[in-house]
Amino acid sequence: MAGILEISGNVLIIVGVLLMILGTVGLLKFRRFYPRILISSKVDTVGMLILLIGLMLRHGLSFFSAKIALIIIILLILNPLVAHILSRSAYKSGE
Repeated sequence: MAGILEISGNVLIIVGVLLMILGTVGLLKFRRFYPRILISSKVDTVGMLILLIGLMLRHGLSFFSAKIALIIIILLILNPLVAHILSRSAYKSGE
């Protein structure tokens, strides 16, 4: 059973890293500020979420997994908030 969780955790870690790399490369396609901040926020949130879930699967039920769960909750709250604040400040400054 531990082998299956470790393999699935490794696969999720690889998928998360590849998603973030491909999203960063795809970000170069956009020229305007607002699509870039939208795409970077989504890619960063989803890629990091998949990577952290992979780490949780790999390490099993432990105190380390509880800390990663706390990081996931903070990530899900703060990442969209920061993207909104950046977009709003750019809009108010005339970007």
